[in-house]
Amino acid sequence: MKIDVLADPFAPQPGHLPHIVIVGGGASGVLLAAHLLRDPRTPLRVTVIEGRHMLGCGVAYSTTDPRHLLNTRVANMSAFPDDPDHFRRWLAGRGVAATGECFVSRATYGAYMTDLLAPLSADGRLRCLRATCIRLTSLRAGVAAHLDDGQVIPASAAVLATGHALPEPDPDGLVHGAWQSAPPPPAGGRVVIVGSGLSMVDQAISLLESGHRGEIVAISRRALLPRIHGPATPLPVSRAEVPLGAPVSFILSWLRELAARSEAQGGTWRDAVDGVRPHLAALWRAMPVPDRARFLRHAAPWWEVHRHRLPPESAAPINLALRTGRMRQLAGSFIGANREGAVLHALWRPRGTARTLSLVTSRIIDCRGIRRDPEIHATPLVADLLTSGRARIDPLRLGLDVAPDCALIDASGRPNPRIRAIGPASRAAFWEITAIPDIRQQAQGLADELTRLHVPG
Repeated sequence: MKIDVLADPFAPQPGHLPHIVIVGGGASGVLLAAHLLRDPRTPLRVTVIEGRHMLGCGVAYSTTDPRHLLNTRVANMSAFPDDPDHFRRWLAGRGVAATGECFVSRATYGAYMTDLLAPLSADGRLRCLRATCIRLTSLRAGVAAHLDDGQVIPASAAVLATGHALPEPDPDGLVHGAWQSAPPPPAGGRVVIVGSGLSMVDQAISLLESGHRGEIVAISRRALLPRIHGPATPLPVSRAEVPLGAPVSFILSWLRELAARSEAQGGTWRDAVDGVRPHLAALWRAMPVPDRARFLRHAAPWWEVHRHRLPPESAAPINLALRTGRMRQLAGSFIGANREGAVLHALWRPRGTARTLSLVTSRIIDCRGIRRDPEIHATPLVADLLTSGRARIDPLRLGLDVAPDCALIDASGRPNPRIRAIGPASRAAFWEITAIPDIRQQAQGLADELTRLHVPG
C-alpha cells in the first residue's frame, strides 16, 4: 500500500531542538518522557498528549480506592533502573515510611508518576497537552500528530504509549467495565465478576470492604487465582541456559526443572519465575508463531497466576470470602447478559460442557483484563494507522506488530523508525511488557535510541 508523504511546512528551523511526541500520558508515556529529559543537558523537546486520564495514571493507577494495592514491592517500582531507591525516597519525602518490601496503593503510585514530570517542565523542554491524537501523518523531516481540537504537532518522531486496548461501554448498560464509574450495586444483590485476575481482586476487595452483603461470583476459564507473594531471591539464570527457540512444551518443562532446583536449594518456585524474568522478551521473540499460539491457549493462564502475584494484604480478604461463602469461583466462559423485565441475567457456559446457564445478578463487571481484539477495540488513532497502512496487527492479534527496536511495522512489513511503540502497545512483540520493572527498562533503552538518532553530536 502506498503511503503518502506530506510536504513539510513544519520542518525544524535552525536552533530548534529535536522534538519527540509521546501519544499517551499513562505510566509508559511518563516513564519515557522522564528518561528522555532526565539529563538537563540533553537538547530535546518532548510533548506528551493525553486525553483520558490524569498524567501518569492511565488505567492501572487511576483508581481512588486506597485498598487497591500494587502487586510489586516498593523496591522494584522506581522509575529508573539505575536508581532503585528513587520511589522509596519519594515516599519518604511525603511522610510515607515504607520499606522496600511494602506494597503501596495504586493511587499513590499514580501520584508518583505525575510528580516525575513536574521538575521536567521547568525549563520548557516538556509540554503536556490535554487532547486526543486522532492521526499521525508523515513529514519529510518526521511526523505530525493531529489532535481532536484541530492542533497539528510536528515532531522528529512519535511514540505510541497508548496502553491497553479497552472496549467501549456496553451500549445496553448490562455489563460494566472494570474501570467504569458506577453507583454501588444493591448491598444484598449478587455481583458477577468476569475474570479472576488482579482486576477482579480489586473489584472484589472494594465490594467486601464497603460492606457489600450479597454473593460475589467470579467466572473465568479455569477459575485460577493469582498466587501470593512471599520471600523470593531470583535464581541466577544465564542467557546461555535459556532454551531460545525451543518448543513451548520443552520451555515449560525447563521452567518446572528450575522451580525444582530452587526448592532443592531451600527456596520456592517464586525464585525460578523471578530468575527467568530478564529473559522473557527474548524467549517470546524466539518462539515461532504456532508455539506462541499454543502457549496462549494452554499455558498463559498458569504462567500469569505465578508471574503476576498478589500482596498478602490483598489475598487475605479474598481467601476469607471464599472460605466463608461470601464469594465463589466458577470455571467456564461468560456468554453475555440479558434482562427479563427488571431481572438481570449473566449467561455462562461451564468449562467442558455445551450447556448455557444463567445467574440472576444485580451487577456484571467485566474484568477480563488486557487480551482484547486490537482492531475491534482500536482507538481512532490506531484505527487510522491500520486503515492507512502505517501499521498492521500481529499474527496472533495481540496488538500492533512491532519490531525488536519498538518501531511500528507497516502493512508491507517495513519498520518505521519515526513511529515507535512502548509498554502495552508493544505487547505483541515483547509479551511481558505490562509491569513497571519491564516498562522502565524498555523506556530507558528507547530513550537512549531516540536521543542517539535525533540529538546532534
